[in-house]
Amino acid sequence: MQKKVRIVLVNTSHPGNIGGAARAMKNMGLADLYLVAPKQYPSDEAVSRASGATDILENAVVVETLEEALADCQLVIGTSARERNIPWPLVDPRQAADLVFDEGLETAFVFGREDRGLTNEELQRCNYHVHIPSVETFSSLNLGAAVQVIAYELRMKSLLMKDAPVVASKWDVPAANVEQIDYLLEHLEKVLVQTEFLDPEMPMQVMPRFRRLFQRSRLDQQELGMLRGMLTSMEKQMKK
Repeated sequence: MQKKVRIVLVNTSHPGNIGGAARAMKNMGLADLYLVAPKQYPSDEAVSRASGATDILENAVVVETLEEALADCQLVIGTSARERNIPWPLVDPRQAADLVFDEGLETAFVFGREDRGLTNEELQRCNYHVHIPSVETFSSLNLGAAVQVIAYELRMKSLLMKDAPVVASKWDVPAANVEQIDYLLEHLEKVLVQTEFLDPEMPMQVMPRFRRLFQRSRLDQQELGMLRGMLTSMEKQMKK
């Protein structure tokens, strides 16, 4: 299971937090670390804070955009500490771990910047938001501590499942990944503009809500192909 879970850190400011996250991951059996445009990396401070988890740092994948970090993922769970304008499916860390094991999909847990977390646009790329229920009077967690909480719940779920078969998705077709959903949304937006359903000058929240709809419905690759085919058919009819 650990090979199906990656930890994604976005625009981390302090390299020590990257090391702390790596240590938390190794404590709980996770190995795949993705760093999206870190402010300072590689770093001796990250190595020092990793305290022996240097193999995770050495194998970390560094990319420039969140899209690159998530492209081949099928389930994306983003950390969020506050309410959003558009409600999104929300889980706690234990429920998030249940999702990972129940679905058996390529999964990313996404952690935002130390000072302001993830942007609304970044959170809209997630199937679920996970909220760590800390006390309201002192709710801010260190990045390494937040990774530790998620990793711990994954480890506990793994131990509970150790004597039982871990059943992957029983669906007949593989789930669509993030990149495929992105292409679908780009195609849909193009057609909606052509049909004048969507005004590009006043888009409102139309496309974020379509993204939420598709991510909530958990499209498989055949369903996604059907939707792309339908949009292509509409484009052909409009040309006539």
